[in-house]
Amino acid sequence: MPGDELLLHPDVMSTRAVRITAPPSAVWPWLMQMGSGKGGVYTYDWIENLLGLNMHSADVVLPQFQDRKVGDVEALGKRGPRMRVEVLDPHRAMVLHSEDGNWVWTFGLYPQSGGTVLISRNRIATPGAAASVRAFYTLIMEPGSLIMERKMLLGIKQRAEALASSQAGAGKP
Repeated sequence: MPGDELLLHPDVMSTRAVRITAPPSAVWPWLMQMGSGKGGVYTYDWIENLLGLNMHSADVVLPQFQDRKVGDVEALGKRGPRMRVEVLDPHRAMVLHSEDGNWVWTFGLYPQSGGTVLISRNRIATPGAAASVRAFYTLIMEPGSLIMERKMLLGIKQRAEALASSQAGAGKP
Protein backbone atom coordinates (compact mmCIF):
# COMPACT_ATOMS: atom_id res chain seq x y z
CA MET A 1 0.00 0.00 0.00
CA PRO A 2 1.11 3.61 -0.32
CA GLY A 3 3.28 4.53 2.65
CA ASP A 4 4.66 1.05 3.26
CA GLU A 5 8.03 2.32 2.03
CA LEU A 6 8.12 4.87 4.88
CA LEU A 7 8.63 2.12 7.48
CA LEU A 8 10.11 -0.94 5.81
CA HIS A 9 10.51 -3.18 8.87
CA PRO A 10 7.69 -2.53 11.34
CA ASP A 11 7.59 -4.41 14.62
CA VAL A 12 3.79 -4.27 14.63
CA MET A 13 1.48 -4.16 11.63
CA SER A 14 -2.28 -4.32 11.31
CA THR A 15 -4.41 -4.13 8.19
CA ARG A 16 -8.16 -3.85 8.52
CA ALA A 17 -10.87 -3.26 5.94
CA VAL A 18 -14.54 -2.61 5.45
CA ARG A 19 -16.70 -2.79 2.32
CA ILE A 20 -18.76 0.38 1.82
CA THR A 21 -21.76 0.62 -0.49
CA ALA A 22 -20.75 4.05 -1.74
CA PRO A 23 -18.21 5.47 -4.19
CA PRO A 24 -14.80 6.72 -2.99
CA SER A 25 -16.09 10.30 -3.39
CA ALA A 26 -18.55 9.68 -0.52
CA VAL A 27 -15.83 8.17 1.71
CA TRP A 28 -13.07 10.73 1.08
CA PRO A 29 -14.63 13.71 2.96
CA TRP A 30 -14.74 11.68 6.17
CA LEU A 31 -11.03 10.92 5.92
CA MET A 32 -10.17 14.55 5.17
CA GLN A 33 -11.78 15.81 8.36
CA MET A 34 -10.46 13.13 10.72
CA GLY A 35 -8.59 14.35 13.75
CA SER A 36 -8.56 15.97 17.17
CA GLY A 37 -10.59 19.16 17.21
CA LYS A 38 -11.87 18.38 13.72
CA GLY A 39 -14.31 15.65 12.65
CA GLY A 40 -13.07 13.13 15.23
CA VAL A 41 -12.28 9.54 14.34
CA TYR A 42 -15.80 8.04 14.32
CA THR A 43 -15.14 5.64 17.16
CA TYR A 44 -15.97 5.67 20.88
CA ASP A 45 -15.43 9.37 21.61
CA TRP A 46 -15.75 8.87 25.36
CA ILE A 47 -12.76 6.51 25.33
CA GLU A 48 -10.71 8.86 23.14
CA ASN A 49 -11.54 11.74 25.46
CA LEU A 50 -10.51 9.79 28.57
CA LEU A 51 -7.09 9.89 26.92
CA GLY A 52 -7.39 13.66 26.39
CA LEU A 53 -7.65 13.46 22.60
CA ASN A 54 -10.51 16.00 22.16
CA MET A 55 -12.51 13.76 19.81
CA HIS A 56 -16.05 14.62 18.82
CA SER A 57 -17.08 12.54 15.84
CA ALA A 58 -19.02 14.58 13.30
CA ASP A 59 -22.06 13.19 11.54
CA VAL A 60 -21.89 15.78 8.75
CA VAL A 61 -19.19 16.79 6.30
CA LEU A 62 -17.42 19.85 7.69
CA PRO A 63 -16.27 22.06 4.77
CA GLN A 64 -13.70 23.87 6.93
CA PHE A 65 -11.71 20.62 7.31
CA GLN A 66 -11.66 19.43 3.69
CA ASP A 67 -8.39 21.10 2.69
CA ARG A 68 -5.64 18.83 3.98
CA LYS A 69 -2.35 19.09 2.13
CA VAL A 70 0.86 17.07 1.97
CA GLY A 71 3.13 18.45 4.69
CA ASP A 72 0.33 19.38 7.11
CA VAL A 73 1.14 18.30 10.67
CA GLU A 74 -1.48 17.64 13.32
CA ALA A 75 -1.25 16.35 16.87
CA LEU A 76 -3.44 13.54 18.15
CA GLY A 77 -4.61 15.34 21.27
CA LYS A 78 -2.53 17.65 23.42
CA ARG A 79 0.21 15.12 24.20
CA GLY A 80 -0.23 12.61 21.43
CA PRO A 81 2.05 12.00 18.49
CA ARG A 82 2.29 14.59 15.75
CA MET A 83 1.32 13.14 12.39
CA ARG A 84 2.46 14.56 9.04
CA VAL A 85 0.46 14.08 5.85
CA GLU A 86 2.94 12.28 3.57
CA VAL A 87 0.66 11.14 0.74
CA LEU A 88 -2.63 12.62 -0.35
CA ASP A 89 -4.05 11.06 -3.50
CA PRO A 90 -7.69 12.24 -3.58
CA HIS A 91 -10.27 9.46 -3.50
CA ARG A 92 -7.44 6.87 -3.37
CA ALA A 93 -5.03 7.23 -0.45
CA MET A 94 -4.05 9.25 2.58
CA VAL A 95 -0.85 8.43 4.46
CA LEU A 96 0.04 9.92 7.85
CA HIS A 97 3.54 9.53 9.31
CA SER A 98 4.54 10.34 12.89
CA GLU A 99 7.25 12.94 13.29
CA ASP A 100 9.40 10.46 15.21
CA GLY A 101 9.22 8.10 12.21
CA ASN A 102 7.83 5.17 14.22
CA TRP A 103 4.24 5.08 12.96
CA VAL A 104 2.71 5.09 9.48
CA TRP A 105 -1.09 5.12 9.20
CA THR A 106 -2.43 4.55 5.71
CA PHE A 107 -5.98 4.77 4.41
CA GLY A 108 -6.60 3.28 0.98
CA LEU A 109 -9.80 3.47 -1.05
CA TYR A 110 -10.29 0.71 -3.60
CA PRO A 111 -13.33 0.96 -5.91
CA GLN A 112 -15.20 -2.30 -6.38
CA SER A 113 -18.44 -3.20 -8.07
CA GLY A 114 -21.18 -1.56 -6.02
CA GLY A 115 -18.90 0.46 -3.77
CA THR A 116 -15.51 0.87 -2.16
CA VAL A 117 -13.21 -1.12 0.08
CA LEU A 118 -11.64 1.12 2.73
CA ILE A 119 -8.40 -0.24 4.16
CA SER A 120 -6.68 1.12 7.26
CA ARG A 121 -3.09 -0.03 7.79
CA ASN A 122 -0.87 0.73 10.76
CA ARG A 123 2.87 0.07 10.64
CA ILE A 124 4.63 0.70 13.95
CA ALA A 125 8.27 0.49 14.99
CA THR A 126 9.19 -0.03 18.63
CA PRO A 127 12.92 0.72 18.60
CA GLY A 128 14.71 -0.40 21.72
CA ALA A 129 11.56 -1.90 23.22
CA ALA A 130 12.04 -4.91 25.44
CA ALA A 131 10.22 -8.16 24.73
CA SER A 132 7.89 -7.37 27.64
CA VAL A 133 6.81 -4.11 25.96
CA ARG A 134 6.10 -5.93 22.71
CA ALA A 135 4.16 -8.60 24.62
CA PHE A 136 2.12 -5.86 26.36
CA TYR A 137 1.32 -4.34 22.98
CA THR A 138 0.32 -7.69 21.51
CA LEU A 139 -1.79 -8.85 24.47
CA ILE A 140 -3.34 -5.56 25.67
CA MET A 141 -3.02 -2.79 23.11
CA GLU A 142 -3.73 -4.77 19.96
CA PRO A 143 -7.15 -6.08 21.09
CA GLY A 144 -8.12 -2.54 22.13
CA SER A 145 -6.89 -1.20 18.81
CA LEU A 146 -8.95 -3.81 16.97
CA ILE A 147 -12.12 -2.75 18.79
CA MET A 148 -11.50 0.97 18.25
CA GLU A 149 -10.44 0.65 14.62
CA ARG A 150 -13.39 -1.59 13.77
CA LYS A 151 -15.72 1.03 15.24
CA MET A 152 -13.91 3.73 13.23
CA LEU A 153 -14.25 1.82 9.95
CA LEU A 154 -17.91 1.05 10.60
CA GLY A 155 -18.47 4.71 11.55
CA ILE A 156 -16.98 5.87 8.25
CA LYS A 157 -19.03 3.23 6.40
CA GLN A 158 -22.27 4.44 8.00
CA ARG A 159 -21.51 8.09 7.25
CA ALA A 160 -20.33 7.48 3.66
CA GLU A 161 -23.36 5.35 2.81
CA ALA A 162 -25.70 8.02 4.23
CA LEU A 163 -23.86 10.71 2.24
CA ALA A 164 -24.06 8.68 -0.98
CA SER A 165 -27.75 8.05 -0.40
CA SER A 166 -28.46 11.76 0.16
CA GLN A 167 -26.43 12.70 -2.93
CA ALA A 168 -28.34 10.13 -5.02
CA GLY A 169 -31.62 11.54 -3.72
CA ALA A 170 -30.48 15.04 -4.67
CA GLY A 171 -29.54 13.87 -8.18
CA LYS A 172 -25.77 14.16 -7.61
CA PRO A 173 -23.40 11.42 -8.87
